Amino acid sequence: MANDRPAARRRYAARMPLEERREALLDAALRVLGRDGYGQLTISAIAAEAGVTRPVVYDAYGGIDPLLHALLDRTQQRATDAALALIPAGGVPVELDRWLLEAADGLLQAVQEDPETWRPVLGLTDGAPPAVRERIESTLVLLRGFVADVLRTNLGPETELDVEVVAHSLVTLVQEFARLLLARPDEYPKERLLAAYAGMLAVRLRT
Repeated sequence: MANDRPAARRRYAARMPLEERREALLDAALRVLGRDGYGQLTISAIAAEAGVTRPVVYDAYGGIDPLLHALLDRTQQRATDAALALIPAGGVPVELDRWLLEAADGLLQAVQEDPETWRPVLGLTDGAPPAVRERIESTLVLLRGFVADVLRTNLGPETELDVEVVAHSLVTLVQEFARLLLARPDEYPKERLLAAYAGMLAVRLRT
């Protein structure tokens, strides 16, 4: 006997303003990216993740390249804003060792609270193309410059310390701690990482 039950209708995402739709698609793209890597970041995958059809994605961004650029812009801005919020205003004296520890704490907390944003920034996403690696490096260059400025301001012009090399080392260390926190959180909880960082800072920077 023929099944006379009506076929289930496909559920479509609710209509929303264009800017909201774009943000929702970027959120979906970020989830695909974190789960499957850059190689699987396609219009079809993003549409499926967002619960929309492919034409909806094309209407919002025109293609995968504009969407990826928008995602890079947003991810870089979020990561940079979170990191720079920890940098003291230029010229304001701080207790250097205390600030370095508090800044590391704040950055690791930001990573914990928004892992999807930080995974690609920290290079934990498979198959990153050259454009992504260039964005990551430009963000790190900016952060290293700000840390060097803090060191230079607080250590004074008479210091013999190479502040640029030290800033590079400090940013790289916290970057690696953040990777460990995301990749192996049970083995490397934030408290363990901060305790190790504090121990390293016990060897004071001042000459």
